[in-house]
Amino acid sequence: MTGFGAADGAVGNVRVSVELRAVNHRFFNPSVKLPSALAHWEAAVREALRQRIARGHVTAFARIEQGESSGPALDEARFAWYAAELRRLQTAHGLGGEVDVAAILRMPDVVRAARDEEALGEATAAQLVAIVEAAADALQGMRTAEGARLAAVIGERLGLIEAAVARIAQRAPERLAAQRQRLRERVEELAGGVAIDPQRLAHEVVLLADKLDVGEELDRFAAHIAAFRESLEAKGAEPVGKRLGFLLQELLREANTTGSKANDAPMLQEVVAIKEELERIREQVENLE
Repeated sequence: MTGFGAADGAVGNVRVSVELRAVNHRFFNPSVKLPSALAHWEAAVREALRQRIARGHVTAFARIEQGESSGPALDEARFAWYAAELRRLQTAHGLGGEVDVAAILRMPDVVRAARDEEALGEATAAQLVAIVEAAADALQGMRTAEGARLAAVIGERLGLIEAAVARIAQRAPERLAAQRQRLRERVEELAGGVAIDPQRLAHEVVLLADKLDVGEELDRFAAHIAAFRESLEAKGAEPVGKRLGFLLQELLREANTTGSKANDAPMLQEVVAIKEELERIREQVENLE
């Protein structure tokens, strides 16, 4: 599922802001982008994300906020050394003029930008991970709201499948009776007035009924739909996306088996409608964690 989360906090002597962006993906696929000063904690950041996010392509971006502590730094000891050397050279070589402050400031390493590594001070990985976790909580809040909307849509689709299964269950006995009558008429037509063995005909009718019976498929349909709803409505924090994907495969298998046994236009129409709804649900389930 898509989502965004952001948080900031102190890491050592600097302030760090973290942004997380998530888009749909079948698996957990993190991309972590940290400043060089924080790069050695990338593994800890990845693990923190993995603990909280089970599915999706997640991009984590961190930056060190530029504050007073990250301004240019003056090395006074080096400044004093350059000034003393310049005065010594003036005396030694009889040079006139004054020692120019601006010239000393332009000397190597007298003024330099404070490095992020130095500005961090006594920073720890735990401080950075705490910020990442806060951003992950914000992201998960957005994903939870989106998940609730998707669950409502999927629930409606599931209701359409249940209605189609109910119509198949209602049609199945009528279809079986019609097939039996059609078999008798066909046999009588082929016999051409010759006496038919009633027991053999009854045996063929039993075989036909067993071949066309979809009772087991309908029972499994009901069980899988119930399990699907239970997972969809679960209030826990456990990921359900993969389980729903497995149940969809089972529902599609029952639809295919029912279709192969149907031998009846109205039932086949219902099977086609069920498979269409299953495909629509599959597209949505791939976005669920």
